[in-house]
Amino acid sequence: MLKGKTALVTGSTSGIGLGIAKALAQHGANIVLNGFGDVEGAKAEIAALDVQVDYHGADMSKPAQIEDMMKFAATRFGRVDVLVNNAGIQHVANVEDFPVERWDAVIAINLSSAFHTTRLAIPAMREANWGRVINIASAHGLVASSQKSAYVAAKHGIVGFTKSVALETATTGITSNAICPGWVLTPLVQKQINDRSEREGISLAQAQKDLLGEKQPSLQFTTVEQLGGLAVFLCSPAAEQVRGVAWQVDGGWTAQ
Repeated sequence: MLKGKTALVTGSTSGIGLGIAKALAQHGANIVLNGFGDVEGAKAEIAALDVQVDYHGADMSKPAQIEDMMKFAATRFGRVDVLVNNAGIQHVANVEDFPVERWDAVIAINLSSAFHTTRLAIPAMREANWGRVINIASAHGLVASSQKSAYVAAKHGIVGFTKSVALETATTGITSNAICPGWVLTPLVQKQINDRSEREGISLAQAQKDLLGEKQPSLQFTTVEQLGGLAVFLCSPAAEQVRGVAWQVDGGWTAQ
């Protein structure tokens, strides 16, 4: 379905981003990776799917580096057909204790970077009259939690940005949508489970159940494969009129 097209996925050397990159590659897309994880390992996983893959190490808090990455992708593959804005960081603190530099970093990487990649990708998408902008938001793009003011603000911002881009491109072959995962079992979440188990003197299984039970009624983690499958669907002809959606994959978190 995506043979001959190019997908750029930010924050894609591990976790959700790599999972989405692999799903798109399985449908024929060439991939531009970005991130600070195991670059060679990620490239090898994508190359094994019989597509072309390259990497750019742009710091997503730096607009000039983002511009360089987008130029690199266009030079390497012609244009970016599928843009997946996934890069993100987190910091937890009460608002009065929130370090200003951490606030600025969360907003830059989780929100402003998507503006920069999108503004640079849209012209070539318009020329081709085809493109997909997929923003990885969060359940926190729809509801809030305490001590996550910067993350919640950025993810709410991403959802609003997604809708605006969808309206601006509504008469074209470009769509803009957001995916809103709930808990995904990333290394960061596993560390929270481990810490809770040790702190409360309970088993890892109970710690995991308690963590999920606070937010996610299904008591099951969202998987990177599920998120990748949804990204593939959003690139398909069936999703041509799916525009400006914030699609929850959260086990019922935001249905409460």
